[in-house]
Amino acid sequence: MKLFEYQAKEAFRQKGLPTPEGVLIHGMGELDDALARTGFPCVLKAQVLRGGRGKAGLIKVARDAASARSAAAGLFASEHQVRMLLVEEAVDIAREIYLSITVDPVSSRALLIGCAEGGVEIETLAATAPEKIVTVPVDIAEGLGAYHVNNLIYGMGLSGETGKAVAAIARGLYRVFRDFDAQLAEINPLFITGEGKAVAGDGKLIIDDNSVWRQPGYPLTRSHFDSDVEFEAAQEGIPYLRFDGDIALMCAGAGLTTTVFDLINDAGGRPATYVEFGGANYTRAVRTMELCLKTPSRVILVVTFGTIARADVMAQGLVEAIRAHQPPQPIVTCIRGTNEEEAFRILREAGLEPLTDTEEAVRRAVDIAAGRQ
Repeated sequence: MKLFEYQAKEAFRQKGLPTPEGVLIHGMGELDDALARTGFPCVLKAQVLRGGRGKAGLIKVARDAASARSAAAGLFASEHQVRMLLVEEAVDIAREIYLSITVDPVSSRALLIGCAEGGVEIETLAATAPEKIVTVPVDIAEGLGAYHVNNLIYGMGLSGETGKAVAAIARGLYRVFRDFDAQLAEINPLFITGEGKAVAGDGKLIIDDNSVWRQPGYPLTRSHFDSDVEFEAAQEGIPYLRFDGDIALMCAGAGLTTTVFDLINDAGGRPATYVEFGGANYTRAVRTMELCLKTPSRVILVVTFGTIARADVMAQGLVEAIRAHQPPQPIVTCIRGTNEEEAFRILREAGLEPLTDTEEAVRRAVDIAAGRQ
């Protein structure tokens, strides 16, 4: 689960990491009180779950009340569905540094990552000068040691008071990473002020979805999602994605779904939505289709391959879902796996054609969406 910047900074402060003075506001009526606390110049930062906010114009600097009101009004009215702004005091920046901790999926170790040149161009720098990115693996069972931090600081070419300040931030960021069950804890940029202090100018924190129950301070809210249906699905633990195409997809498993996405694209089609119809949700066809129908589409494509998730159970659930919701668009099915012969019988009796080739099912759905069938 991705946290907003203001939430990440709350976590940072709990572990002793300094952040700029800031106030979260939810509308223009709260702006003047926030400005009274931060003073000028200040920074207005849209709280949205996306990267590249600076380049997208979602971070504004204001030097007086008039410019702050104008900037806030523009951010709230933007196309990015901004519902919250973090109003922060401006920091006297002498230098920007990149610092993060994530998980190496291959070695299952934490990766302490740093770069002496942080800021909005860090992705470009990683591509053009990767040697400037310092990576230090950390065995999670062993924990962060002084030598890990020293290797990072020396590798970044830091020394003196700046090196000590960044080392302290690295140790604090590791506490955040571990205590909040994070997949990613990132500070970009880490400000070094004119006085030599290190301050977390930005914050990104992603909590492992499997550990959300251990982090009651950060529940899922409507603000974490772009639409009501995405929030609704998340509350029930049903993976859901929305796109801008016209093929609704009920599919089982991330690997199969990714393959089907590629097949749809290769056949010239575009998905409208994806709802997980497998794993823990393979007996929830009625609810899955209800979520699926909340996004307009021209055809519903059902592709599954079940071993533990039985094909006949999914087929029967699909028939019940059709009876319950009466979807107006055609349905293309390719339900394979355990007890698939019984699944085929159930589908035929319901007037559906049970296809056995995924590529054929995709082509048929794309043709229907394009008006060719």
